Amino acid sequence: MLVGDLTAQQVDAIVNAANSTLLGGGGVDGAIHRRGGPQILEECRKLRRSRFPDGLPTGEAVATTAGLLPARYVIHTVGPIARHGAEPDAAALASCYRSSIVLAAELGLRTMAFPAISTGAYGYPREKAAPVVANAVESALRDRAAIEEVRLVFYDREDFAVFWRHQCFGSD
Repeated sequence: MLVGDLTAQQVDAIVNAANSTLLGGGGVDGAIHRRGGPQILEECRKLRRSRFPDGLPTGEAVATTAGLLPARYVIHTVGPIARHGAEPDAAALASCYRSSIVLAAELGLRTMAFPAISTGAYGYPREKAAPVVANAVESALRDRAAIEEVRLVFYDREDFAVFWRHQCFGSD
């Protein structure tokens, strides 16, 4: 876990907290598309035309080029939107992390970096996301020894601190 710029991570794959359209947006999604250049958007458009005409479903993952980013791939995943007053969808959030790790393993990748999926504009409470993420990452890595490093990259120290206080890595 670290505080930094996700788009500057030198890893095999950077995970994008995408929206279902795959056509860019704000936050992490916008930063990845801006810094990565038009190649990412072009591949996303092809995916929309061929495999996901209705958009990428929540919890699934798909890979594109990383364009100008210092990674080989961008793995796009759509996190759940937390509704005010309702319990957030932990299964869908966990699926984002698991499906991204499974896809990275299928692509033969060894290193990857994640943002805090759904905890920004999608409103998933960070303190509730932390144990879900920790459990999902640990369980996904158990059967995927080829993945050597998973980084959780936080935008600021406050996000990092909240996640650190509420995570449960190694608590099994």
